[in-house]
Amino acid sequence: MGFFDTITSIFKKAPKIHYAKSQTVDLIELKKNPYYIVASVELGNTTTKSIITGTNMETGITYLISKDVKMTRDVRAPKKGEKVFGKTLWGVELTKEAVSDMVKDVLIGALNKGNLTIDDLHFVVRSTGVTAGFASPEEISNMVIALADGCLKAGIPPSKMAPAMTKNQLPKPFDNYALMDKIIFDGAVTGVVPPTGKEVVANEMEGELVTAGIKVGAKWTDVDFRNPCMSIDFGTTLAGRITNDNKPYANVVGNLCGLAGAIADAIVRGSGLVNKNKGAALDIKKEKGKVDIKLAEKYAEEAHNYIKICEVPKNMERFGTVPVNPESAEKAGTALIGCDVGENGSDIPKLEEIGRKVMEESNIPTLLYTLDIVSAEITKKLVQLANQKGLVNEKTAIGITGRAGITGDKPKLIIEKLGELNIWEKPEENIVFVEDGLALGSSIMARCMNCLGTPKNPIGGNRGDRCILGERRKWQKQRGMIK
Repeated sequence: MGFFDTITSIFKKAPKIHYAKSQTVDLIELKKNPYYIVASVELGNTTTKSIITGTNMETGITYLISKDVKMTRDVRAPKKGEKVFGKTLWGVELTKEAVSDMVKDVLIGALNKGNLTIDDLHFVVRSTGVTAGFASPEEISNMVIALADGCLKAGIPPSKMAPAMTKNQLPKPFDNYALMDKIIFDGAVTGVVPPTGKEVVANEMEGELVTAGIKVGAKWTDVDFRNPCMSIDFGTTLAGRITNDNKPYANVVGNLCGLAGAIADAIVRGSGLVNKNKGAALDIKKEKGKVDIKLAEKYAEEAHNYIKICEVPKNMERFGTVPVNPESAEKAGTALIGCDVGENGSDIPKLEEIGRKVMEESNIPTLLYTLDIVSAEITKKLVQLANQKGLVNEKTAIGITGRAGITGDKPKLIIEKLGELNIWEKPEENIVFVEDGLALGSSIMARCMNCLGTPKNPIGGNRGDRCILGERRKWQKQRGMIK
């Protein structure tokens, strides 16, 4: 490197990170303006959350009101006579009764923290990331029922979990914001139609919600995260979607599946810092100390010897422990991209060994930085593969959410890694990191189902383009859906 190259690198500005941290709103503001209040209830492999959001229907901006988070490993043990219908990725047994109790507690907890009552809620959306350990559609159905039961136990009326059929069924003043006289809800959420045919991947709803949620959260930043886009949710399992720029509705051209935060959890479980069976990266408390960057890079590279990122082979029924249907994906014109460790997590013990070695040779800051590099490299490989398959290009926005994708130095490293792909002239202007993407997705899902749009600040449509309301009307008229 020459003298001027050295000087340039020293004074080169760090890339701007567009991080959408949840914006809050107080009760006085909620009472003064038309806020559509939605509770999201999600039972995941690592955490169970209820997050309450409010959308100002004048501006279209969504705000966080309150949240309650519990560790899923703390779900109560099955009682006598209760039937275990599935397990989390880490083997925690689940019964309908235990799940519904956990959901009830976390929902009431979020209401209490926000000084809200059930009457203040306008809608409740339920979702689960605990599908990796399931073996059949019946088990997933039991989970959906358990989530609904938990909401009912908390006192949520069924009317707040189903879309309105007419404007008259919407609470005042939201009937004034409903577009039911112009369009109908046809299954498209934030301008994206779901893949046709059989379910492609077990956590498909997660992918839909996080894509929508990142679109909502991006409104707090300068990034226009609309179609075409790629969402990546680094929860315990990997979820996400890739959309094209078709109008009025984009199509899902890619789905993500497999392991994500579970990879970080595996590394820390070998470190001796957390419980060997139920510990998670979330359990580690940050410490001050010097990061040994070279050591972290060395062990991150070693971890990637066991991490496999590829298009899911056609003969697979599970990939990264998640039930998949590659044949359905092919028929739907959707690429299925997955992340695994060995085969269905078979090499997780090797990642645990890496965690042990890092702590033997260094400290907690180095261990956490190792996790940051591992996640950044996973992101790079996912985007690189999508680009090679023609699913991602310079028009595509990239959105990241989930604990193993937005914490620590991951945003900075991800921007640097994606910059190496030379897809965008300014990668940082096309990448956004969003907190609580799934919950924000629930807020917009509720609005889409009830045709509550904000044409002045659109969520659907393409990047840099106008609202697609007129095009949706024309599209639905041509198909006889509306007059």
